[in-house]
Amino acid sequence: MGPETDAGLGLYIHWPFCQSKCPYCDFNSHVAERIDQERWLRAYLAEIDRVGRNTAGLRLQSVFFGGGTPSLMDPDAVCAILDRVRATWVVANDWEVTLEANPGSVEAGRFRAFRAAGVNRLSMGVQALNDADLRRLGRLHSAADAIAAFDIARACYDRVSFDLIYARQDQAPEDWAQELTRALDMAVDHLSLYQLTIEDGTAFGDRHARGGLKGLPDEDRSAALYEITQDLCAAAGLPAYEVSNHARDGAQSQHNLNCWRGGDYAGVGPGAHGRLTLNGRRWATEGMKHPWAWLDAVEKCGTGELPRDEIAPIERAQEYILMSLRLNEGLDPVRLEAISGLSLPPAALMDLRALGLITADHDRVRTTPQGRMVLNAVIRRLTEELAP
Repeated sequence: MGPETDAGLGLYIHWPFCQSKCPYCDFNSHVAERIDQERWLRAYLAEIDRVGRNTAGLRLQSVFFGGGTPSLMDPDAVCAILDRVRATWVVANDWEVTLEANPGSVEAGRFRAFRAAGVNRLSMGVQALNDADLRRLGRLHSAADAIAAFDIARACYDRVSFDLIYARQDQAPEDWAQELTRALDMAVDHLSLYQLTIEDGTAFGDRHARGGLKGLPDEDRSAALYEITQDLCAAAGLPAYEVSNHARDGAQSQHNLNCWRGGDYAGVGPGAHGRLTLNGRRWATEGMKHPWAWLDAVEKCGTGELPRDEIAPIERAQEYILMSLRLNEGLDPVRLEAISGLSLPPAALMDLRALGLITADHDRVRTTPQGRMVLNAVIRRLTEELAP
């Protein structure tokens, strides 16, 4: 069924706090004047103990500290969490431990301490390499701050990734090509490159609804920016392995690959999601979203997790199609049938192949470059007629 079936367990730990709320962000992140890190650490350790009892015997392949801005955590807390993780699960020799970081000077000074704590991969939220766009995006750091922090990270870690947002307001294709070329000259082994999306409930979403967010690209310019991204990254030796993620060979994010391949991962923290297969049944887990509600529940009730939902076979199939078709390696039809008892609709496969949107053979279904441009439509066509 493919190597993804024995990828082991991933652990996602959500730190919900940031120094400020970016106007485009719809993640579960909050600004707080004071954080009792010792209290939060006790809650994380208690939840790790609880999840560990649920998943006893599984091998842990990866840990991902996301947020929020987990580089605002006390490095001693990160160390204590990883010590508890090692004591709870059998840990793979080559386990991947990623921490998301902002490139402000406060966080950059902690990079060495996080490395000593056991973090072996850093993912930095750079977002832009010019100050005007950083200000538009609500970022607190400058381009110079980002480059200085990146240099520190590169000196501490063998594996460093950073994020950029493109398709920004008034961004011309030639400007993005120049900025991306600069980023590729800096890149160690991995880049995450996201088109700016305007989400409901964000400051940008409210501004856009009022007609105040000018200069966003139309469909043609978005397509041109996407094609520039694919071409330049491939030429630089960092081809896309997922719609928005590019890496040198062997440097893909193992934690995220496991999630996209439909593997098991546990979520710890406010709003953290998980997918666990227990006694042959697949469960969706989710932490209470509000940070203080989650913290109180852990302390008073012994868990911050909401009641679990069992994932029906049709839902598991839909989820696997949605996630796996984001990957260049595509979808394994044998695995789809093994986990759900369902198979892809032959008529839909035939139609999408005829349109040049997918390739399909006995062991893989993949989107073509044209198909990735209309990925949502491809996924919708395949999921609406799933057959037993």
